[in-house]
Amino acid sequence: MRWVCIVFPQLALDAVLRQRADPEEPLALLTGPAQRRVLKAVNGAARALGLCPGQSMSAAQALSKGFVTAEYDAAEIEHWQQFLAAWAYRFSSQVSVHYPRAVVFEIESSLGLFGAWPQFEALLRRELDELGFRHRIVAAPNPVAARVLANAYDGLVVPDDQALQHHLGQMPVDRIGLEASVATALSRMGLRTLSQVQALPRHSLARRFEAQVLKHLDALSGLRRLALAFYLPPDRFDVRIELNFDVQSHQALLFPLRRLTGDLSAFLCGRDSGVQRFDLHLEHAGLPDTLIKVGLLSAERDPAMLFELARGRLEQVQVEAPVRGFRLRAEDLPTFVPQHRELFDDRPQQSLPWEQLRERLRARLGDDAVHGLRFQADHRPECAWQASADSQPCAVPAAVKRPGWLLTEPLAVHQGSARILMGPERIESGWWDGDDVRRDYYLIETRAGQQGWAYRAVGEDGPLWLQGWFA
Repeated sequence: MRWVCIVFPQLALDAVLRQRADPEEPLALLTGPAQRRVLKAVNGAARALGLCPGQSMSAAQALSKGFVTAEYDAAEIEHWQQFLAAWAYRFSSQVSVHYPRAVVFEIESSLGLFGAWPQFEALLRRELDELGFRHRIVAAPNPVAARVLANAYDGLVVPDDQALQHHLGQMPVDRIGLEASVATALSRMGLRTLSQVQALPRHSLARRFEAQVLKHLDALSGLRRLALAFYLPPDRFDVRIELNFDVQSHQALLFPLRRLTGDLSAFLCGRDSGVQRFDLHLEHAGLPDTLIKVGLLSAERDPAMLFELARGRLEQVQVEAPVRGFRLRAEDLPTFVPQHRELFDDRPQQSLPWEQLRERLRARLGDDAVHGLRFQADHRPECAWQASADSQPCAVPAAVKRPGWLLTEPLAVHQGSARILMGPERIESGWWDGDDVRRDYYLIETRAGQQGWAYRAVGEDGPLWLQGWFA
């Protein structure tokens, strides 16, 4: 069995930077009471200005004014670790957040689906880069060793136990997951690496340290299995972005909207589901939220499609007050069933599948502007079609030749402007609902070559009345 550990060394910073349009902007996270604000974490651009963790806010401002600040929130770190576990759940059913700021999961059973490890690793890194999280990845025979080796390596692959002992033996004692007091005691004994600790008699270690130390060393070597609580994906998605300033234009809201829909897509892929309805909340200061409901006819999870649909709904709303926060909530998460695709798709590169075109039209024109058609058991043409909530294309029965476009009101056909190709076909129906009709229908062709369906009332000698056009 092989395990992967992904460590997120600056999870708190990434959680803030990914919500900003310029991720290279100098940023410092603050903590402490209002009387003494302290820099908890800084990004690379802020370090270039001379800022460092542990520095007071007053000292940082004395060095430079060209940086922005945000509050360090431990609860947000927990939230984003759970989000990353939901993302990893797409690749393995055994995902754990046992270690802070890290995700470990078993991959041996996933290699057949996602390919050999180099290909699999490239996929993980590409998706994490798109999500905006810096990371280190290590693969090892057990989760404890993978987590410890991630303290010193990035991209390391340990194929077997022999290689594992070699890499672990070189690890410093203060970086193998022991408590600080235990690591200090071992250093004072002249032990610098794990191999030196393992060379000591086991009973000697048992006399000097608690049993937990030996258990941890055994778990590192794979002699003892670590009991992990595996992650279970939640049944809802709820993510909020705090905006840096008051926003009143739709254009400025597109960046957080793209980030939120991208996160929603990653969450849905992890739990192998789609979304059929979700809500956008535009938060205002001192006013109720502006609620934008987005509904789909079928479950979807493509990030580009979700963004376009949400964008269409957003642009239909007039922003009455400055927006302070942006929130996306989704609770209707049905199972995702991919649409059927042909093996050899001759559809042009620029064209859209019908499902995506349908949803885009509904987002732009409104829910009532796009609907399907279904057949009705009625011989009268004006009653044979009915609007349907199902907007899938409707196939015309091959045995019935009927026009695909019916006119709202019949139009008189001037004598000599068209010739009769076929007919008459008599239709007598509607006596039961008070709209009785007795007509003789003809297939006609105009001088321009258009084919239409026209009728004349039975027993009359007047002009033909055009009721519909054939495609």
